[in-house]
This record gives sequence, C-alpha cells and structure tokens, in this order.
Amino acid sequence: MTGFRLLVVEDDASLRGLVVRGLEEEGFEVTAVGDGAGALQAAREPVDALVIDVGLPDADGRDVCQALRAQGCTAPVLFLTARDAVTDRLAGFSAGGDDYVTKPFHFDELVARLRALLRRTGADPGTTVGGLRLDPLAHAVAANGREASLTPTEFRLLAALAAQPGVVLRRRELVRAAWPEGAIVHDNTLDQYVARLRRKLRELGPGSEIATAHGVGYKLG
Repeated sequence: MTGFRLLVVEDDASLRGLVVRGLEEEGFEVTAVGDGAGALQAAREPVDALVIDVGLPDADGRDVCQALRAQGCTAPVLFLTARDAVTDRLAGFSAGGDDYVTKPFHFDELVARLRALLRRTGADPGTTVGGLRLDPLAHAVAANGREASLTPTEFRLLAALAAQPGVVLRRRELVRAAWPEGAIVHDNTLDQYVARLRRKLRELGPGSEIATAHGVGYKLG
C-alpha cells in the first residue's frame, strides 16, 4: 500500500544503494540485486516495473530482459546504460525493454520516466481506504472530489496508517515507516507531521481522521 514494487538490477553496489534509497524516499517498495541470475530469481515475485543495467557481470541486461519476458514477466523495463547509440536503443526495445536512461543520469529523470511507464502501462495509480484515495505516483490524497499534495514523508506516514485502518500504530512503528533507517526523529517531529496531515485531511471534507491514542500512537479512522 505504500507504493509500487520495483526491482532494481545494478552491479555497482554504490550506485545501487543510492538508487534504492532515492526510490524508497519517493514511496516505492524496492528489491535490488546485482546480477542477472539474481534478477531472474527475484522477478518470480510480482513487480510493477524493473530497472535493469545493461552491463551486468554475468549477462547483458537485454538478454536478462528477454529471459524475463520468456518466463512471463510483463512489467515495464527501464534500462540503465552508458551506451546511447541508436543501435543500442533498438536492441533494447527488441529485447522487450520500454525505455532507456543513459548514465550518468539525474535521479529526478529516472523517477519521472518510471512514473510515466507506470501510467502508460495502466498500473493502479492508488489505493482507497476509508474514503481516502492515496496516489503514490503523485504523493497525493483525495476525497470528496478534492485533492491534497503531500511530501514524501507525509505520504509514507499516511500510507502506514491507512494500511491498518482502526488499528493504533505505536510511535516507533510510524517513525520506521515514514523516515529512513537511522534517522533521528524527535517525538515532537512526529506530532508536527501528524498535525499537518490532519489539517490537510480536514481540508478534503468529511471522512477519515487521525485519532490520538495518548501515550501510545495514532490510528486512522
């Protein structure tokens, strides 16, 4: 419920880590592997899109894409490559790829292209809970014909609450869900984010509200 499921296949551990962290901060759920064999194994679980480096240590990323297509994977594939020749692009499309990003790349472009792929392939753009529709692509929540934009942290916080409507989530659970691992989050910081979410939800009109369980945490509804 917190976002789309992505599989990142990149052998450069440093780049892989940066991409994974960035995508998770954008609200995606990410699995990452470093070679083609790992990709074939990981893709047995459903994913919404794949990011595949062309230059993998054990295989050409385009061959990996072909193998994934052969085993029934229909999710869109975005290639990462240092090669930008027309022939390279055509080979990637022939192998079943859907788009290319050339290294070095701007992370914002990667995210924009992934979102465009998900829209074009008709992936479900959101989740409806208690009258609220959460849109992980736009980082937005809608209700009663109105929409409110959320920051990535606000969206992750609301998504965590919406995943278990009516259930009180402890403060530490919400911090783990909404902030990167290792982040120092003070109690009043969480309270401030909840207060901002409450204001935005009220602006959407009648519907789900965030309730306080004093000394424990918060719940939606």
